[in-house]
Amino acid sequence: MSDGTVTTADLDVRLEKHRVELTGYCYRMLGSSFEAEDAVQDTLVRAWRSYDKFEGRSSMRSWLYRIATNVCLDMLTAGNKRARPMDLTDSTPLAQAALTPRPDNTWLEPMPDNRVLPTPSDPAEAAVAKESVRLAFMAALQQLPPKQRAVLILREVLQWKASEVAELLDSTVPSVNSALQRARATLAERDGAAAEGAVSDPLDEEQQKLLERYVAAFEGYDMTALTALLHEDAVMTMPPFDLWLSGPEDITGFMTTLGAPCANSHLVPVEVNGLPGFAQYKPDPENGGYTPWAVQVLEISEGRIMGFHCFLDTKRWFPLFGLPLHLEADPDEAEQRA
Repeated sequence: MSDGTVTTADLDVRLEKHRVELTGYCYRMLGSSFEAEDAVQDTLVRAWRSYDKFEGRSSMRSWLYRIATNVCLDMLTAGNKRARPMDLTDSTPLAQAALTPRPDNTWLEPMPDNRVLPTPSDPAEAAVAKESVRLAFMAALQQLPPKQRAVLILREVLQWKASEVAELLDSTVPSVNSALQRARATLAERDGAAAEGAVSDPLDEEQQKLLERYVAAFEGYDMTALTALLHEDAVMTMPPFDLWLSGPEDITGFMTTLGAPCANSHLVPVEVNGLPGFAQYKPDPENGGYTPWAVQVLEISEGRIMGFHCFLDTKRWFPLFGLPLHLEADPDEAEQRA
């Protein structure tokens, strides 16, 4: 069947099969889960409406990336750079800790792996793809001007040729190469952009045991055990609050003061930003069982937890991850309480 006789159903299928990789691309460009999904939807609608002008001079995939790039560049003209708390303020000593929220569009947002990472047959490709959505790398990307960002993602992450990127951006190969060099230099200046490289894919036995110990320590709210798992330079963030804490003493101190209601929480594993993560449910005293509190994203370095990032806007995050908004109490626990 030629392109000229593609049916509506055929076109739907052909466009839809690119959704996950396009969402990954738009997410890297925009730093926002929901804006990325909006951008992809806009891309597919534009492709649908203009399909009769698609002459097949490039592949369907290249054509969709061109549209998606234009959509993202339009969305980025406002100049907003998504960030993590540590990109905006200095760490706060526990004694001065205050929970001050900032608008949603301030923050780099978490994303479920299955919405942005296609399933390649090559394990090495899968590992590289996960690295390209990790929080530190994503935060570094947001510091690049939009076109440099697009060039870096297309060349370094998606492995496009310079000539292909030049064609997509209506640019030249020398211009693309120059933008890539400037983008690389900016990323090289940023500390921590590769700090999460110690995370194996899949997790090795030592890392699995670390996570098991973390779950036991957190659910048991055992601060001594948790301290033993935290790197001496560990950081804790809690968007939408701009507060971030540094070091095991301040992190555990916060958890036993302002964070004390999280005691006796229940953790459910999630795959998020190419990193280990958990959906945290804390006890619901009014209705019984557990209520959503945070999506936790953990960064691991040198056999310890380096980053402990809690995204608290559960009404947005839990549905995105396909998580229920209430968990029943464990039957054994309920029986004990009765």
